[in-house]
Amino acid sequence: MTTVYLSLGSNLGNRELNIQKAIYHLENSGIFIEETSSVIETDPVGGPPQGKFFNTVLKVETSYSPHQLLQTIKSIEQKMGRKKTIINGPRVIDIDILLFDDQSIHTPELTIPHPRMKERDFVMRPLKEIAPRKAAELLHANH
Repeated sequence: MTTVYLSLGSNLGNRELNIQKAIYHLENSGIFIEETSSVIETDPVGGPPQGKFFNTVLKVETSYSPHQLLQTIKSIEQKMGRKKTIINGPRVIDIDILLFDDQSIHTPELTIPHPRMKERDFVMRPLKEIAPRKAAELLHANH
């Protein structure tokens, strides 16, 4: 099993319920939720004018490869009604892979660690809550 950190966000519909449903779908896909940060409300970053997000970070265990996990996440997002419209636009659910153990992956469809996570308070604040040492390591890394 591999330790992975995921970021979840929602700003359409019942935001809290959307996050709960996403967690339910992750668990039903064979992903074990070890820890969940508090849910925080944040302003959108980039994109068109839109409502505030609810965000959380999960520490999970999985036997999936990074690309299998990405496919599973995209399937859950679609199942929940996510439609790709405008970049950084409003969404029912957004699930991002932040960290996949200590792996570094750079492919056209997947970059781990998540390339913009260190600049995003809506990711780093919940990550600091459940993994303060990991967050500190990231913030002090030179890359």
